[in-house]
Amino acid sequence: MLHRRAHLDRLPTRAHSARRDGRGALDTDNLMDLLEYQGKKLFAEHGVPVPSGKHADNVEDAVAAANEIGYPCVVKAQVAIGKRGKAGGIKIAKDEAEARAHAEAILGMDIRGFTVYDLWIEGASDIAAEYYASIVLDRGEKKLLAMLSRMGGMDVEEIAERDPTAMVKRHLEPGKPLDLELGREIAHEAGIDEDVVDQVAEVLGKLAEVAVAEDATLIEVNPLIVTADRRVVALDAKVTIDNNALFRHPELAELKDRSSEDPQEAMAKEKGLTYVKLGGNIGILGNGAGLCMSTLDVVAQAGGKPANFLDAGGGSKADAIVDALEVITSDPNVDAILFNIFGGITRCDEIAKGIIEASQRTEIKVPLVVRLDGTNQEEGLRLLAEADLPNLHQEKTMLGAAKRVVELANG
Repeated sequence: MLHRRAHLDRLPTRAHSARRDGRGALDTDNLMDLLEYQGKKLFAEHGVPVPSGKHADNVEDAVAAANEIGYPCVVKAQVAIGKRGKAGGIKIAKDEAEARAHAEAILGMDIRGFTVYDLWIEGASDIAAEYYASIVLDRGEKKLLAMLSRMGGMDVEEIAERDPTAMVKRHLEPGKPLDLELGREIAHEAGIDEDVVDQVAEVLGKLAEVAVAEDATLIEVNPLIVTADRRVVALDAKVTIDNNALFRHPELAELKDRSSEDPQEAMAKEKGLTYVKLGGNIGILGNGAGLCMSTLDVVAQAGGKPANFLDAGGGSKADAIVDALEVITSDPNVDAILFNIFGGITRCDEIAKGIIEASQRTEIKVPLVVRLDGTNQEEGLRLLAEADLPNLHQEKTMLGAAKRVVELANG
């Protein structure tokens, strides 16, 4: 699964929006990552100290931002994945020529499967010490968990594994803020330098405030730095928001991360369809989440690999089927499509009309296997038979349809 969850015996790392696990099963979590610059803006709104910086999505704006901020500055790739520095996505620019060269090199770069569309330009920091701080939702305990380490930086996970005492963890009681007293206790236990204990405690409290106020499941700062003049500053910002709470945060709902946005999922979202890409070569469309999940299992049982989960929903009309086919066929990996419809509220004749209309609007180059059962089944089958669509196959059972679509996809 693309989610990397926080457990008490290991560090949390960056979570990702709902996808699938290694077996192709859906994860029911619905999470949204913010990019670093979006997280830092959120931090600043809650009083967490962050370096000054500017967002840019093209080279000229990046150079203008660097000139405004001054040199040396840092050109940082904005993608929802860690280890950007090791991948060459974070560069220090000493002058305008270097800022331009770095922006040209980083924009469009692929970092572990994420394309860089956005940059964050910020002033270089004079770092005296690096810490790690996070507030994460511990689902098992149903509480927020505060974590602090005196050893931050790129290899903090490895450090924590070698020396478990380097990471201090403290559960927060629901409804109670992480106040200065508790923050100081955590900072002292973590071995934070005495002269910045109060600053670190205050930052921890504000990070917990962000988590509660913004419905975040993960707030991570690595590194939380101490500058040469002994100021504590959040040099990075990883924020994961619970999508189910976005109705309370319309300003966050508008944020988009183009680096991780799948084109089919974006298209489906615009059309109001429930769609998750799975990476196989057999397109799946069903009506109802339970039927879709069963269809995925049966296709896998038949030796196939589903390309997607697409729930057209109960009561689907012809237009919804046209939209669904457009989304599925836009995936170049799809070699065959299975329609598995059980007509209750959904009428089988409406499904048939949608398939026919979609075939009239655009050429569907892959075979379709259709299984219709339930309300207006006979009418739906009659319409499909009269339409005599090329490369359309009808099956009476779910297993039969799964075996046929796998055969066609592999053939």
